[in-house]
Amino acid sequence: MTQRHPRRHEHDDDGRLPWSDPEGEELIAFPTDTRRAHREERRPRRGARRFAVLLVALGLIVGAGYFGVTALKGLFNGSHEADDYAGPGADSVSFTVNDGDTGRSIATNLEKAGIVKTPRAFVDECTADPRCAGIQPGDYALKTQMRSVDVLAVLVDPKNRQNPTVTVREGLWASEIFEQLARATSHPVSDYEAAAKDKDVIALLPPSAMGNVEGFLFPATYEFAAKDSASTQLKAMIAKSVKVLTDLKVDPATAQRLIIIASIVEAEARLDEDRTKVARTIENRLAQPMRLQLDSTVSYGVKNRSITTTDAERADPNLWNTYVHDGLPVGPIANPGEASIRAAAAPAAGPWLYFVAVNPDTGETKFAVTQPEHDANVAQFRTWCNQPENKGKC
Repeated sequence: MTQRHPRRHEHDDDGRLPWSDPEGEELIAFPTDTRRAHREERRPRRGARRFAVLLVALGLIVGAGYFGVTALKGLFNGSHEADDYAGPGADSVSFTVNDGDTGRSIATNLEKAGIVKTPRAFVDECTADPRCAGIQPGDYALKTQMRSVDVLAVLVDPKNRQNPTVTVREGLWASEIFEQLARATSHPVSDYEAAAKDKDVIALLPPSAMGNVEGFLFPATYEFAAKDSASTQLKAMIAKSVKVLTDLKVDPATAQRLIIIASIVEAEARLDEDRTKVARTIENRLAQPMRLQLDSTVSYGVKNRSITTTDAERADPNLWNTYVHDGLPVGPIANPGEASIRAAAAPAAGPWLYFVAVNPDTGETKFAVTQPEHDANVAQFRTWCNQPENKGKC
């Protein structure tokens, strides 16, 4: 049996391969070098085939991914378009953003009003736009069947708010405030007169007010929605007055007295530095006791605004006339602002018993302790009244 030597690759000395029989006939079809060459030749061909297969597979995966993403993108785009109107809109409609509304609640209300097709479409636009967080409460002019992006563009611009703005200045009577509110809103004066007697409105007043809104309609700038009733508006004004009193820790049992004094301060003092002095003068006269004898209370009682009053008006027995009655008038004579309320709550220290505005145009007011001092100040006031440029003012 022929012995093979696979470990050796060299020729024997006689020139025969070690894997051949004694006669020289080779037992292996390929010599050692030929086998190695064949193996090395096959490796690159096999690697090339594998690389080609890998490229084909990778191409199939990429292609499938591309077509898959394209299909999904079209699906999502189609879904978004299905959630939204094409615009630009149909019928005009007024939409209200309420105080405290979130983007989602706004979206729900827009859908209910027929303005957007689905809440989702608006929420998507709102989430993508940081201005959405700044949408302010109020009324906006929109249309039904609008694109969500167009709706958002309207709501994020405060200039598009349609709420009527009314500035109520200090010292007005309730009747004058009702007229001003009526001019600024769609409600007639009669609505405000009725609202002043509404039990829900009265319930906000301190018990000492005895159901009288006069004095508690806080002067400020208000922005009411078209849907806000007269009662809603008066409630907002009263709430502001009550907050000021609460912040000052005023006892509700004495709130009416303080507001009465504050209303007189508002009517009599033009300059802030005089408010606490007027409040002190009122308290000093009440402590004497002395009648207040204030023309401002007479004017309110007869509902005639003027700097001075007539003998007949000062003799009128109405309960606001401090020439006829002792003590404070029966109720406030105006609606005071915060400065006058604070002055009434903390009067200045001083002995004054009299005051008079010697120049009503500038508001210059002089205070006195004695009657002669006061008479001299009154004379100065009359001089002002007699000047040609002031004719008819007093």
